Amino acid sequence: MTATLVYTHLSEIADDFAPDLAEAIRRLGPQDFRRRDDLPFPEYLCRAISGQQISVKAAQSIWTRVVASAEGKSLVDHFAACDSDGLRACGLSNAKVKTIQGIARTHLDEGLDVPTLKPLPAEERAARLTTLWGVGAWTADMMNMFYFGEEDIWPDGDVAARKTLEKLTSKRRKTSRTAERFRPYRSWLAIYMWAHVDAPPDVGEADIPS
Repeated sequence: MTATLVYTHLSEIADDFAPDLAEAIRRLGPQDFRRRDDLPFPEYLCRAISGQQISVKAAQSIWTRVVASAEGKSLVDHFAACDSDGLRACGLSNAKVKTIQGIARTHLDEGLDVPTLKPLPAEERAARLTTLWGVGAWTADMMNMFYFGEEDIWPDGDVAARKTLEKLTSKRRKTSRTAERFRPYRSWLAIYMWAHVDAPPDVGEADIPS
């Protein structure tokens, strides 16, 4: 469905029970659902892990050093073979080094590429990703939404999306239940919640977590 049709669909659903939410959606207008699948999936997942819980500027700086440390070799091969000290020297924490090395080694042993993961239902794909040490439900949701393009994911572990939906609807109802009303476009609902948080008074653009 196009962004304009999704916008109309979400607005109409919100009209039935949450006028504040409907107004927020209408004020923002149609939003983009931007895919981020320009890297091989294992590399993208590693990059996402490396940038979590730090500023965008710091994340970019660290990833630049990580890529340089591979000296032109495949990043996955580099991560699997590199000693922990080498990756920590790039600015990665011990936990992130462990997670990134685990992702790389799992990919080489079992496969974490698009042909392996894309055919899976979103729930099964998320379950597989969260078996990786250091990869939680929030990260799996972000991968499902923005790498694999799943349109019906509600990332209840995302504080900004959850709190914004709660504020625009009701604090007495679980946001996961509220989001159910918006199937099969719950990912779009989350995009609107992020956009609302970052929007100026009249218009805004979704700020997709990386």
